Amino acid sequence: MKNPNPATQARSRRRRTTLLNAAVDLLAEGGFAAVTHRAVAQRAHLPLAATTYYFTSRDQLLAEAFAQLVETELTTTATWITRHGLTGLPEILTTDADRTRQLGLWELYVHAGRDPVLQQIARRWTDGCTRLIAQALDLPDTDPRARLLYTTLSTLWLELVVEQRPAEHARTLLTHALENLLPPR
Repeated sequence: MKNPNPATQARSRRRRTTLLNAAVDLLAEGGFAAVTHRAVAQRAHLPLAATTYYFTSRDQLLAEAFAQLVETELTTTATWITRHGLTGLPEILTTDADRTRQLGLWELYVHAGRDPVLQQIARRWTDGCTRLIAQALDLPDTDPRARLLYTTLSTLWLELVVEQRPAEHARTLLTHALENLLPPR
């Protein structure tokens, strides 16, 4: 059996990554409906056949784009919490640049209720956020207070992104939740 050419393998990985990044960008910009094989190929400046070569279905493309978006968001959130603390989270969620990406994330999150593959990715998001909150509060990952705070934060996040409520209201409610959830130190 002939060994694959390393240059060809590297080119193949680059093309697949380019397609996946294009799908993530489209998802962030236009949501679920914006991610089609044709749109991804066009954004990636690659032939349409490349999308079906690397991604056998739109569902696979969406799932991998959602997974990449979740990992990026968890990394961004962890960095933000480290620098600004939990009460600063409403600010990161209200920037105009973030809003379209956040809408895409939430749209897929809701769509995951009908798709078991996306549901597992959505669960990674929820568990990852709960873990970040627990770490920030110096609680065990399984402490129900971390999950309760994540649930509160998620609701505030939806209000900020969907309803475009003022960040100050979310920050006040989040501060109040933290004060009532945790004993004084």
